Amino acid sequence: MSAGRLAGRYSLLRPLGAGGMGKVWLAKDEMLDREVAVKELTLPEGMSPKERSDSVTRAVREAQATARLRHPGIVALHDVIVEHERPWLVMELLRGRTLGDTVREFGPMPPEYAARVGADVLEALGAAHAQGLQHRDVKPGNVFLTESGRVVLTDFGIARQEGQSTLTEQGLMIGSPGFIAPERLEGEPGGPASDLWSLGATLFVAVTGGNAYEGSVADRVRATVTQPVPVAPGPLGPLLAAMMARHPAARPDPRTVVNALRQVAAGGPPPVLRPGQADTAPR
Repeated sequence: MSAGRLAGRYSLLRPLGAGGMGKVWLAKDEMLDREVAVKELTLPEGMSPKERSDSVTRAVREAQATARLRHPGIVALHDVIVEHERPWLVMELLRGRTLGDTVREFGPMPPEYAARVGADVLEALGAAHAQGLQHRDVKPGNVFLTESGRVVLTDFGIARQEGQSTLTEQGLMIGSPGFIAPERLEGEPGGPASDLWSLGATLFVAVTGGNAYEGSVADRVRATVTQPVPVAPGPLGPLLAAMMARHPAARPDPRTVVNALRQVAAGGPPPVLRPGQADTAPR
């Protein structure tokens, strides 16, 4: 769709970016006279009319669940619209850059700053998990560092409510290779511990500048389920390895992780973990 007006209210000004889930637009809410971000969700080609209708219904349901989240670390969802046979999500406009872009431009982050970012994201995830919502796509491109200093988790577009099927389970996508927990790669729906694994993989990028598992998509998927977790250098290394433990039950409690991250962020000593908490390999 070219730039125009959506639902008679939102003027689409220009594209901000695009990905597997669709396109994000800079838009103006003419009613409230403010700029917003509008995400145009794309549906797979070749769907029957009923499949498209069911997918739109699921997308609206998932948006409703996301809209109930109220947390400074979660991007605010203002509106959901169905137009041109597809769903559109109207969100707050964030100014800044993603964690991924930051690392690409400036290199690895100091461990204290990475720890602060991780703690903020994990507290946001805790708010979502408390509402029965799993993010399923925590990665460097979905952690936004705003100009004002907020750390914001974005893109709940493939989120999953407990006990309900999702757009992603209907074939749209399941996440981003290299940031998907092993149990989800093996076909399990996952849970809060899966998001914790993905955050560990994200922070690994933050402090090293590279992915925990490199190579092609197939290589990364294979390594995630078969190889020991690499240990990042520095004070966060053992904690990230524990967050990325092969089995969900071996991963630490999220509150323990938040406290450990805050400790490192404050310049304190690295957290002490129990021996054998994760299968690891030196990097």
